[in-house]
Amino acid sequence: MNIVVRGLVAAAALSISAAAIAGKPAKVGEAAPPFTLLTYDKHKLSLDDLRGKVVVINHWATWCGPCKAEMPMMSGFHHRFKDKGFEIFGVTTEDSVPAGQLKRLSEVLSYPLVRHFSGNYPILTGVPTSYVIDRKGVVRYAKATAFSERDFVELIIPLLNEPVPAAAAQTAAK
Repeated sequence: MNIVVRGLVAAAALSISAAAIAGKPAKVGEAAPPFTLLTYDKHKLSLDDLRGKVVVINHWATWCGPCKAEMPMMSGFHHRFKDKGFEIFGVTTEDSVPAGQLKRLSEVLSYPLVRHFSGNYPILTGVPTSYVIDRKGVVRYAKATAFSERDFVELIIPLLNEPVPAAAAQTAAK
């Protein structure tokens, strides 16, 4: 899968909505700013739709070596833990190739790539930039660096072990 992912990543791209610059930016320890996204498989989601889940917003670029290196690891981790309330969304930073090439990559990864993203989750000092939101909707991580598998496990597993807030559990049951 690594060869397929890296090859498709190298040929893929996407744009972030201009609305991403509006409002207060995401900050560790604070409530996550609202966002909406549209995936390549045409699912529209918002932060409210994801309450009670651990969510990663991962900004990446087609030309970014560390981005390409972390994607297979994140995909495998997502595949293993998505049924435990874990979601990743890959948001690319440019629009230099046809959307169809990104669509092919999105079919290989276990997590969705985003066609359009609107929310104040800026790229920090470069890509990859990732934001991690806990089950309560609080930003727990915001950094411009690639995840190692160990770092990812040490960050995400404790968040997955936190209880789902009652309000989110009731919403999910409906």
